[in-house]
Order: sequence, then structure tokens, then C-alpha cells
Amino acid sequence: MNRPVLAAAAAAVLLAAGLPAHAEPATYAIDPTHTFVTFEMSHYGTSTNRGRFDKKQGTVQFDRAGKAGKVDLNIDTSSVNTGVEALNKHLQSKDFFDSASFPSAQFVGDKFVFSGDKVSEVAGQLTMLGKTHPVTLKATNFNCYTSPALKREVCGGDFEATIQRSQWGINWGIANGVPDATRLLIQVEAIKQ
Repeated sequence: MNRPVLAAAAAAVLLAAGLPAHAEPATYAIDPTHTFVTFEMSHYGTSTNRGRFDKKQGTVQFDRAGKAGKVDLNIDTSSVNTGVEALNKHLQSKDFFDSASFPSAQFVGDKFVFSGDKVSEVAGQLTMLGKTHPVTLKATNFNCYTSPALKREVCGGDFEATIQRSQWGINWGIANGVPDATRLLIQVEAIKQ
């Protein structure tokens, strides 16, 4: 090998050694005790019906430096809880979530948008009742902190979107004045693994 080529190769190795390696995304486990998936829908234009799903799990891949991430949130539809048992049973029925046939719903978000160093929205796909449609969750709050109890980093925030439930085949009551629009709210905290 001639001297100029050897010198160039040595310089390339030295330059590469001084460059920081691209950080791998960190993995976070969704904390079910600090994560709430709730929904709101108008009841014939009068009061607002609210419910939540008590069972949920998932993971988040988060690359703060690369401003990217992926969230995979699974929701047990049979765990719907409105505080009214008769309404819970109706929501579990074929009129709404059909929990016997479709026991889970899933949101997979793989497009993170940042405002500075904070996540401002997550776009992805929501699968319910065997149908998948795009949903973009807007962040109304986002933060990472070191948990004094866990001694680990925790990231999370409040996210929301308004969806048209009929896209997933949930049409009950629409013909009689129950609005199609449903507000979806996801408050999530995830613990770095």
C-alpha cells in the first residue's frame, strides 16, 4: 500500500473513532398504574358519556436525539368501565366493541413529531373490530423525569384525538342522533428498561 493511501486510511479511522455513535432508541414499558385510556362521546347532544379501559399494556421505543420513536399500546376491550355495569355490558356487545370477537384494540404509532425536545404528536394506526385506520394523537403535555421511587427515567404525557367511530364499524345510535365523533384521551407514562 502506498503512503498517501495508508495516511488517508489512518486519518479515516481516527476521524471515525472521534465521532459519537448513533444512540439506539431506549425501550420503555408502559406503566399501567399511570396510564389511562379514556373516551368521551355526547349522549344525544346533552351530557357527555365517559368510559375507560382498565387493562392495557405496551412498549415505547424512544430516540430523543434522533427525534423518533414507536409506541405499541394494546387495550383489553372487555375491561371497558363507565361506572355503570349495564352500560359496560352494552359497550362490550356487538353494538360497540364486540369484545367476545375482538378482545383487544391496538394503537401503533411510528411517526413522532417534536416541538423542540418535546413530543408534540404521534401519528399511527388504530386497529379495532378488525379494521385499521390512521389516527394522530396530539400531545397536550409531555415530559421525562427520573422517578424518585423507581430510580429510572419515566417519559409520558397526555395525548388526544377525535375519531369518527363509524370508521371502525361502531354505528350504534348514529341514525338516532348519537354523534359519531368520539374523543379519545390517552394519558401515558412509560418506564425506561
